[in-house]
Amino acid sequence: MTEMELYKLWCENAVDDPDLQTELKAIEGDEEAIKDRFYRDLEFGTGGLRGVIGAGAFRLNVYTIRRATQGLADYVNEAFKDAAVAISYDSRIKSDVFAKEAAAVLAANGIKAYIYTELMPTPCLSWAVRELGCKAGIMVTASHNPAKYNGYKVYGDDGCQITLDAANIVIGKINAVPMFGGAKTMSFDDAVAQGRIEYIRQEVIDKYLDKVAEQGIHTDLVADSGLKVVYTPLNGTGNKPVRAILKKIGIKEVTVVPEQELPDGNFPTCPFPNPEIKEALAKGLELCKTVKPDLLLATDPDCDRVGIAVPDPDGEYVLFSGNEVGAMLLKYICQERTALGTMPSDPVAVKTIVTTDICKKIAAEYGVELREVLTGFKFIGEQIGFLEEKGEEGRYIFGFEESYGYLAGSYVRDKDAVVASMLICEMAAFYRTKGISLLQAREEMYKQYGNYVHTQASFQCEGASGMERMKEIMSGLRAEPPKAIGGKKTLSVADYIASEETDLATGAKTVLTLPKSDVIAYKLEDGASVIIRPSGTEPKIKAYYTTIGESREAAKALEETIAADFKAILGF
Repeated sequence: MTEMELYKLWCENAVDDPDLQTELKAIEGDEEAIKDRFYRDLEFGTGGLRGVIGAGAFRLNVYTIRRATQGLADYVNEAFKDAAVAISYDSRIKSDVFAKEAAAVLAANGIKAYIYTELMPTPCLSWAVRELGCKAGIMVTASHNPAKYNGYKVYGDDGCQITLDAANIVIGKINAVPMFGGAKTMSFDDAVAQGRIEYIRQEVIDKYLDKVAEQGIHTDLVADSGLKVVYTPLNGTGNKPVRAILKKIGIKEVTVVPEQELPDGNFPTCPFPNPEIKEALAKGLELCKTVKPDLLLATDPDCDRVGIAVPDPDGEYVLFSGNEVGAMLLKYICQERTALGTMPSDPVAVKTIVTTDICKKIAAEYGVELREVLTGFKFIGEQIGFLEEKGEEGRYIFGFEESYGYLAGSYVRDKDAVVASMLICEMAAFYRTKGISLLQAREEMYKQYGNYVHTQASFQCEGASGMERMKEIMSGLRAEPPKAIGGKKTLSVADYIASEETDLATGAKTVLTLPKSDVIAYKLEDGASVIIRPSGTEPKIKAYYTTIGESREAAKALEETIAADFKAILGF
């Protein structure tokens, strides 16, 4: 069908949500707006759906949600008997509506649905899947994207985002479902009354918080440390669980940013509710001038990422990167568990290929096996699963990715900003009792292991032409890899689609054992590197830069040179 034919089909059939009819009428006669909503279906990727909320096949709405859930239901019913699925949702626009729509479709397909009574973080979805013995899970969230987005992430029975193989089966099931009339559904309230949908009990949440608390190392020191914290949930799901866990470990002074305390999917004070971005922390940093805390914590809307800022000697607040926080937590966990004698035999830590290599030096010092995986926390969760299959999940001590996602403990299989917030506060309290600030601890880490600088740049590729541009950029880089970037010679190229790394001096090829992925990595002279990949969830290409220098200033200067040159190579 043409875009116009699809538009007319939606005008006639999309009647269950008045907002959709309003939007469809508003774009009547606007060919560009119609094309943008109907030129393709919203793609169910390796983890689920993510897109702009609105009318059309290329938007997130009750019909695309129902269709995806029917495909998931068909997969679950084919693979399991008497299955149940857990559902959670965040503060985004229509998140609660989409969660209930998904539950109603599952119920109509004879699948028990467990749903939280209110918005809850992503890790709580992973926990519910495992604790309630579910065969799958659904998290309605677009994580840290702008307010116009929402999403739908699917989890397997291990509490990890579904595997590539399972995702491909689900995609096939979804594609077989007609957009209108293809999904079975029923009244949500009727399904609750009939016991087909059940609300998740408070005891499940309490048990989750107990598991988080178990990951502490020096929680006994926190109450008397005098640590003072400013916290912002960025109008998301972290408000209750993060404050609960900080109270549980004895932090008495927690000041919450008032404008960002309560759930609000419009994110009025932070258009990009991403703790990686300084602008999202603006209200928190403003409050720090008055409160003068030891630490500013910020969690994203679905509370699976956390960012921090700490005071410098001049009283200004300095933001730490995800690489820095993750490396410091790894060092803290290794150092203190070793000192206490609680380090497991043959400990394992996991990081993604775009995450700082300073971890390799930390892991080597403490005899930790460091595993590297593709970008995406599900691959870290997968490694915990491999250990669990052998009865060795206790070997796992920590995993993280540069994009502010961390997990200690194997109780969930996705990044968890609740446990990360707890451990960051505990680490700050511990160092505070030693007369050391987090800023000083970071500098000591660089002094010991080297001056690593890591940055990430995103290049927007919106709309239909943007998708083609991303493909052209990646194929161009494969056809003609740059001989040098920022004046540093390219030593090797690793292509994760081809599963091989090529030494550019000798032409020798090495097989890459990780799953195929649209990623290219360039190793440069002097330990520098550039990695590029299209985002799996957003219309953008991401580049990751690493440099090492004799000083922080030298490493930063080199990074700026490499980043500027690579941007020019990409044509932005």
